Amino acid sequence: MTVEHLTFRVAPGGALTGRIRVPGDKSISHRSIMFGSLADGVTHISGFLEGEDSLNTLRAFRAMGVDIDGPHAGRITINGVGVDGLKAPAGDVYLGNSGTSMRLMAGLLAGQEFDSTLSGDTSLSRRPMARVTNPLALMGARIDTAEKGTAPLHIKGGSALKAIDYTLPMASAQVKSCVLLAGLYAQGRTCVTEPAPTRDHTERMLRGFGYDVRREGNTICLDGGGRLAATDVDVPADISSAAFFLVGASIATGSDLVVEHVGMNPTRTGVIDILRLMGADLTVANEREVGGEPVADIRVRAARLKGIRIPEALVPLAIDEFPVLFVAAACADGETVLTGAEELRVKESDRIQVMADGLQLLGIDAVPTPDGMIIQGGPMRGGRVHAREDHRIAMAFSMAALVADGAVIIDDCANVNTSFPNYVGLASGVGLQIEASE
Repeated sequence: MTVEHLTFRVAPGGALTGRIRVPGDKSISHRSIMFGSLADGVTHISGFLEGEDSLNTLRAFRAMGVDIDGPHAGRITINGVGVDGLKAPAGDVYLGNSGTSMRLMAGLLAGQEFDSTLSGDTSLSRRPMARVTNPLALMGARIDTAEKGTAPLHIKGGSALKAIDYTLPMASAQVKSCVLLAGLYAQGRTCVTEPAPTRDHTERMLRGFGYDVRREGNTICLDGGGRLAATDVDVPADISSAAFFLVGASIATGSDLVVEHVGMNPTRTGVIDILRLMGADLTVANEREVGGEPVADIRVRAARLKGIRIPEALVPLAIDEFPVLFVAAACADGETVLTGAEELRVKESDRIQVMADGLQLLGIDAVPTPDGMIIQGGPMRGGRVHAREDHRIAMAFSMAALVADGAVIIDDCANVNTSFPNYVGLASGVGLQIEASE
């Protein structure tokens, strides 16, 4: 199915009940391929997300000479080539819609001996890359971009990278990770200081692969020239994918849903904190640790939500979940105010503007601001909205139908497969009345 022609139609009403396990965490899936490829030895991965973004990362490392078997039902075996074992790809390394792949791989490839070009689809080719090419240039990397600092990225091989102390101008896990991964190939100690905590999957997984990463306060450091040792990775369910069901079950009367094996990394649980502040009924159970990452089951029951001013400290911890949190705000009593989230304007779409446009079409008073939105909760009507080829927008609006007075029809939904394969099937199984059509 093409991006232009995949449409979701969601009938109004219903409740979410039963148990569901959403696909594996996308951030961890990306990194498991990258680090498994660079490790010495054989890495086994289970729970891998078989979405287009993660598969593009897998294909990229295959194109650079890494022997990867799978995925078979989420299981992958990687015969690592070591940190200096990648080979020059035959052509451009195409990364589809995956900004994570492009930004992290820019750091890894800046330290290789061969030239490489990273390219992507039209959406990825509009996203800003200067935020990674600028610090990489400070390290001695040579990278040419398109005129506006966007992809494709032409990376010159053979650059002798030097370690830097870099202060992030904005909280971004992708930029932090890019600099740290270039630091693997740099002479000396590379340090990154972040203005607010961001997801720390890169640091956790590097340690899991035996690489020494130190953190003091808001500064993370590593020394170049080390090795990675193969290990086994069990990828937890993606909290960003779970978020749609946490919101859907919160807003739909009669809902009682358990979302299983969810990654509970403390740098990712902002969505839970925000929903609880809004009055959501969330219970965390069966807490455990899997491969260095905390995991738990989350039970969510319908509750009357109230509008809040979202604490800015929670914004980086929930940055990918705001499309569906905007839906929660639209169903809450009173006003919800988000500030400090300008990063949302440079995701797969301008998520502030696209969500405001769609909510207004569904009868909600939603006012976009430069760094967030002001939403007055109220009754939701049915209507036709556009996802603008953004997977999280599409899934967020599908949950809105649970409380709408008519069907919600969502255009441009094919990119849902980038992060959530079989979304329609899994969502239907717990009560969402959703159909997909070309």
